[in-house]
Amino acid sequence: MTDYPHLLAPLDLGHVTLPNRVLMGSMHTGLEETKDWNRVAEFYAARARGGVGLMVTGGMAPNREGGVFPGAAGLFTGQDIANHRIVTDRVHAAGGRIAMQILHAGRYAYSPDCVSASPLKSPISPFAPRELDEEGIETQIADMVTAAVRAREAGYDGVEVMGSEGYFLNQFLALHTNRRTDRWGGDYGNRMRLPVEVVRRVREAVGPDFILIYRISLIDLVPDGQRWDEVVRLARAIEAAGASILNTGIGWHEARVPTIATSVPRRAFAWVTKKLMGEVGIPLITSNRINTPEVAEAVLAEGCADMVSMARPFLADPDFVAKAAAGRARTIAPCIACNQACLDHTFSGKISTCLVNPRACHETELVVAPTDAPKAIAVVGAGPAGLSAALTAAERGHRVTLWDRAGEIGGQLNLAKVIPGKEEFVPFVDWFGTMLAERGVEVRLGAEPSEDELARVDAVIVATGVTPRDPGIPGQDGPNVLSYVDVLRGAPVGDRVAVVGAGGIGFDVAEFLVTGGDSPTEDLPDWLREWGVTDPAEAPGGLAPGGPRPAPPVRQVTLVQRKTTRHGKGLGKTTGWIHRAGLQMKAVTFVGGVGYDRIDAEGLHVTRDGAPELIACDTIVLCAGQEPERGLADRLAGRGVPVHVIGGADVAAELDAKRAIDQGTRLAASL
Repeated sequence: MTDYPHLLAPLDLGHVTLPNRVLMGSMHTGLEETKDWNRVAEFYAARARGGVGLMVTGGMAPNREGGVFPGAAGLFTGQDIANHRIVTDRVHAAGGRIAMQILHAGRYAYSPDCVSASPLKSPISPFAPRELDEEGIETQIADMVTAAVRAREAGYDGVEVMGSEGYFLNQFLALHTNRRTDRWGGDYGNRMRLPVEVVRRVREAVGPDFILIYRISLIDLVPDGQRWDEVVRLARAIEAAGASILNTGIGWHEARVPTIATSVPRRAFAWVTKKLMGEVGIPLITSNRINTPEVAEAVLAEGCADMVSMARPFLADPDFVAKAAAGRARTIAPCIACNQACLDHTFSGKISTCLVNPRACHETELVVAPTDAPKAIAVVGAGPAGLSAALTAAERGHRVTLWDRAGEIGGQLNLAKVIPGKEEFVPFVDWFGTMLAERGVEVRLGAEPSEDELARVDAVIVATGVTPRDPGIPGQDGPNVLSYVDVLRGAPVGDRVAVVGAGGIGFDVAEFLVTGGDSPTEDLPDWLREWGVTDPAEAPGGLAPGGPRPAPPVRQVTLVQRKTTRHGKGLGKTTGWIHRAGLQMKAVTFVGGVGYDRIDAEGLHVTRDGAPELIACDTIVLCAGQEPERGLADRLAGRGVPVHVIGGADVAAELDAKRAIDQGTRLAASL
C-alpha cells in the first residue's frame, strides 16, 4: 500500500514501460561543459538510483548557432557520442532511463550568429537574430534530426524536442516573433509547420522504439502569443507526427510573469495542462512548482496530467522518489524554488547546485563519507549554517550536540518564512527538525554552552549568526523606529513607513508591510489576477487584457538607500525583477542616493542631491545590514580553544543561506 498510488503507477509507452509517473525535467547545470564525464554521469546516476521514472538532460545544442551560449554542449563529433555514452551507461547500470533534450535557442542564443523566424531582438539578449531563408530552415531541421540520431547512438532512451519557453521552435509559432509572409509564417498552419516537420523527421530517423517527447508551450505569457485553439491544433499535429509524450512548457523567458520562483503558488499551472487532457491520445506531462509527492499525487489524482515533471526538486534530493515509495516523504529535502544556486548560477555561467543540497552537481567532489574516528562535536547556533554542519557531521557518524539560545531551530530562516511569497521556508525548517531527530543530533534549545563545556569537546563549530548593523542615525532610538527583526516578529507598524536599506532584507520587509502579511502565493486566483494571467482560451498567450490587477497596498512604503544604483541590484539574477515588479505594483516609492541626517517625530530627514528632504512617515524600519556575531568565537580563541566559524558569524553579507549551508556542509564533511 502506498500514499501515492497515481504517482508510483507505471506508464506504458508501448515499446517501454516507465516504472512511475515522475519525470526529472531538463535543467542546464553546466556539467557537460566541464568535460568531466565521470562527474556528469554520477549526477544523473544518483537520480537514477533515487528511483525517478525518466530523466531529461539539460539542453544540447543541435548546431553552433543554436547553442544557448558559445561553446554550449552538443553531439557534434564521434568523441561527443562516446562521452555521452559514459553517462547513459552509468544511468542504465543504476536502473534508470534518460532522454536528451535538443534545444535550439534561436534568438535567445547569446551569440551574434543567432538565427530566428524574423530579425527581432529579444529583450533579454544583446544580439538581433538573422532571419533564416528556406535553405537555412532546412539546415536547422536537418541538424536537429542529426542530433536525435546521435543521441540514440550515444545510448539515450529518447529525446525531448524543446518547443517552448520562447526558444527557436516557439519563435516560429507565435506572432510575437514570427513576422514572415512565406510558407513558414502568416496563418497558424504555416507557423506550426516547422515544429511538426522536426518531430515527423525525427521520428522517421530514430524509429518507433525510441521515446520522443515534445515540449509544447501551453501558455506563452507574452503579447501576441498563441491562442488556445492553436495550441490544441499543434498538439494534435505533433501527436500525428510521432511524438510519444507532450511535456508542458509555461511562459517565455522574456515574459513578465514569474513561473517557477518561490513566490509562484505550488502547481500554479497544472490547470493549463488539464485543459489539454482528452484533446490528444498520448500522455501529457505537467510541470512548474510541483515539489512534494503530496502535490504531485493530487495533480495526477485530479486528472490534470498523466505524468509530472519535477526538475529542481531532484537537485534538492536525488532520492525523492525512493523516499516517497518507502513512506519516508518527511525526509525529502524540499526544493524551496529560491533559484539562488540553480538558475542564478546557470545565467551567470557557473555550475548549478542547490541551496538546500550543496552536493548537487558536486557528487564526485563533495563526498560525505563515514568517519573512522568519531568525534564529540559541539555546534553553537541552529541557523542554516549550524544545522547543515550538525546534520552532515552526524551523517558521518560523529556525536553532535547542537545549541541555540532561541527556543526554536532555524535562526534567520524563521524571519524569512513569514515574508509573503517565502512560505516554502516553513517546510524547510520543519525538514531540518525531522533530520536532526533522524540522525540522532542532541538539540539543546533555550540554552548556551559554557566556555568550559566547549573546551572539553573534540571540535567546536560556531554558527552564532548575525546582529543588525547600527546605521548610526541620530534619533534612531525614538519610539517610531523599529529593526527588521521587530517588524517580522509582529511589532505594530504605522500606515506610512520608511524602510532604511534596500538590500534583500529591505525588499522582504517592504513586501511584508505592503501586503500586511497576506500572501497571494497562498491563493492561486489572487496570484493569477495580481500578475495578469488568464485562461489562454480567453486571450492570446494567456495575458489578461486589463493587465495585472494587484490588491491595493495596506501601507504607504518608501524604500530608501544610500547607493545611487538601482534598488535591489544585488538581488538574485533571475528573481530580482520579480521583487522589484511586485513592489512597484504595490506603489512602493524608491528613493536612492541619500544621506541619513536624523529621525524625529515627523519622519526620516535625509539629504539628496545636496538638499535636505523629509520623508514623512509614522514608522522607520532599519534594514541597514548585519554584522557577524563573533563574541563566542573570539572568547574561545582567546583561551586557545580551536574553533571553526561559519555562516553569518563568519561573513554577514545579505544573510546568505546558500553560502552558509554550503560552508557548514563542507566543513563537516572534512572533519
